[in-house]
Amino acid sequence: MKIIIINGPNLNLLGNRETHLYGRTSFEHYLKKIREAYPSITIDYFQSNIEGEIIDSIQKSSLLYDSIILNAGGYTHTSVAIADAVRSSKADIIEVHISNIFSREDFRHKSFIAPHVKGIIIGFGLESYRLAVEYLINE
Repeated sequence: MKIIIINGPNLNLLGNRETHLYGRTSFEHYLKKIREAYPSITIDYFQSNIEGEIIDSIQKSSLLYDSIILNAGGYTHTSVAIADAVRSSKADIIEVHISNIFSREDFRHKSFIAPHVKGIIIGFGLESYRLAVEYLINE
């Protein structure tokens, strides 16, 4: 099984950014732990702060991976273009959020992506990614 995790804007700052919401662990450190926990699965990673690069990655990954775990960050609530790329994907996509977006600002309560994904995992910190992997391998 081949999975790619695609992270959107500001997620490159995990471990330093708003640690009360996102914790003190960098994503690269957490990714190493996930890869060690699932050695028989290919888990690749892409992060960009640029909307078009995220769209390009979704389109390319749709052809190369069985599944995509997508945390589009702030673009979740603003990008019709990313939602269109998700809707067009051949791969199963799980939407992930580290924080509980429903306990935050009202504008974060709307996901343009949600109607087009297999499921959503919200609010379990970085463990949200592992829960997505678990779902995908046990599906």
